[in-house]
Amino acid sequence: MKTNSANIARAKRIKIFLMDVDGVLTDGKMYYIPAAGGGMTEFKAFHSLDGIGLRLLNQFNIVTGVITGRESPGTEERAKGLGMGYAYQGFLSKLEPLRQILADTGLKPENVAYMGDDWTDIPVLKKAGLALAPANAQDEVKAASHLVTKKEGGMGAVREACDFILKSQGHWNTVMGYVETAHWPEIKKDPMKIVRESESRRKK
Repeated sequence: MKTNSANIARAKRIKIFLMDVDGVLTDGKMYYIPAAGGGMTEFKAFHSLDGIGLRLLNQFNIVTGVITGRESPGTEERAKGLGMGYAYQGFLSKLEPLRQILADTGLKPENVAYMGDDWTDIPVLKKAGLALAPANAQDEVKAASHLVTKKEGGMGAVREACDFILKSQGHWNTVMGYVETAHWPEIKKDPMKIVRESESRRKK
């Protein structure tokens, strides 16, 4: 990831890191396996490298969350396990979830880092204070981003972004202290706000 002083300044203002799921937290592939009661179950794989980075953001009071176009129990479980604050699922149009999250937190767009890989992410990337794309992102997404990671989605791209934010905010020596002492703080698990588009539609 090529960085410059402008992007370091952007990263210093970040208080929440939001991201897409498929192609960002995963490699974008979706697997279907037979369910016990019949039908099929969608299966996703998440990378442990990303998990460590997101846990560390949590430790330094940087909220994390997902805004994804698909609804998946696996995504929800992964988000819960990492202490994420928000899980918006089933939203192809992602500006409304962003608006709701900003209203809920009282933060401004400049405080938001967002990582996406496909065209549906571009409107949020254009509003984010720090716009990020994994190496496998569509060209138009890369063009709308401040930074493009060296790694692909599902292969540590999110971790690369987390490390950049932590370094930019001056937390790296503390992180390395955790490494040297093998002391990893307990993850903070505040209640996660879960919004599923299918349920929201039924309530209307």
